[in-house]
Amino acid sequence: MSQKPSFIRGIKKTATWALPDNQVTPEAVFNDRRTIIKALGFGGLGALGASLSPSAQAGLFDVFSDKPKAEFIRRPLDFSRPHAFMLETELTPEDKVTRHNNFYEFGTSKQDPFENAQQFKVEPWTLTLDGLVDKPMTLDFDDLTQLFPLEERTYRLRCVEAWSMVIPWVGFSLAYLLAKVGVKGSATHVAFETLYDPKQMPGQKNRLMGGGIHYPYVEGLTLAEAMNPLSLIAVGLYGKTLPPQNGAPIRLVVPWKYGFKSIKSISRIRLLDREPPTSWNQLAANEYGFYANVNPNVDHPRWSQASERSIGEGGLFSAKRIATQMFNGYGDEVAHLYKGMDLRAFY
Repeated sequence: MSQKPSFIRGIKKTATWALPDNQVTPEAVFNDRRTIIKALGFGGLGALGASLSPSAQAGLFDVFSDKPKAEFIRRPLDFSRPHAFMLETELTPEDKVTRHNNFYEFGTSKQDPFENAQQFKVEPWTLTLDGLVDKPMTLDFDDLTQLFPLEERTYRLRCVEAWSMVIPWVGFSLAYLLAKVGVKGSATHVAFETLYDPKQMPGQKNRLMGGGIHYPYVEGLTLAEAMNPLSLIAVGLYGKTLPPQNGAPIRLVVPWKYGFKSIKSISRIRLLDREPPTSWNQLAANEYGFYANVNPNVDHPRWSQASERSIGEGGLFSAKRIATQMFNGYGDEVAHLYKGMDLRAFY
């Protein structure tokens, strides 16, 4: 078993963000956005145009007529539960986590990914690591689950759309993987890329039907962000391998950033000497910045980020909300990464 890099050791302490709260109750999931759009009286695409949020296009297109007959098969994983990464709070019910997703490669409504991704094939799967590294390599899923000990980490997930979840992910620190390939001194950023496979991912066949995104989906972090112990390569949730709607077989989880930064179904990771372009930033740079840190003091141009609604807690128009925390509650672990930065300019 590979030894953990020295910069990871010594973090086994009670995290300052592990505060007791009661964020989630097992009630009905967020209402289908098809109903919302109809209720608002939108008559066509012209009424929406470029103002659409990352999932406001939900329900405008329903090109997936054949529904799968069986759910994707997941398998149990072996893992430890480090106390430092546990939250003393109620988890979001698993059926909410697996049936309320943004994954435009499989459709733009919240239910589309569950309904349309169950036949997604994750075997064989390869992850390529290249760019400014000492030892470029290609790994398969078994490599990733055997190279490092897996841990279950309970993280808050905060969507840019002002809803949230609490999820028990299974995986390992991204820093372990970067240490394995060796990062060259000239590297400053890490770029991630989702699998490009229009045959399996119908939303990639047509940009309009896939949310207007230039595929493949791409994301990025600074090297310092990537090396932070909280940055997680997830291979499972709720003790089993990931379902496809949640990013099978490999995804990123960066809990202090809005959810669109946590790229799903990763096929490539590159080390670069510059900031990489990212999908939502390219599509709407004034609304979706490169950093995308959770910040209740900086509103989205079209809605407030001061509060959020936990999935499962009331209906879409429920008045019960919770205050959004700076850096999603992980400030003591990550605020130093942005010391001296204007977080309104670097949003």
